[in-house]
Amino acid sequence: MPIYEYHCEKCNINFETLVMAGETPQCTKCGSTEVTRLMSACGFVSKGASSGGGEAPTLRSSAGSSACSSCTSGNCSSCGM
Repeated sequence: MPIYEYHCEKCNINFETLVMAGETPQCTKCGSTEVTRLMSACGFVSKGASSGGGEAPTLRSSAGSSACSSCTSGNCSSCGM
């Protein structure tokens, strides 16, 4: 039962809602079904390469700026980070 982010075309707000299979989402403000699903930014935990020191997991976002300060690419596959 995923939570999706939507934009209401009628009242111009963004909202999140839990969507069951086969349901049509409705705006939480005006009740309209004229909504567009948005691409949501998500975060994930990457334990990274461990040196055996028991490093704590780091939180990285899959959307947004690069995690590497020497890289200007937003795509981590370009530098291996």
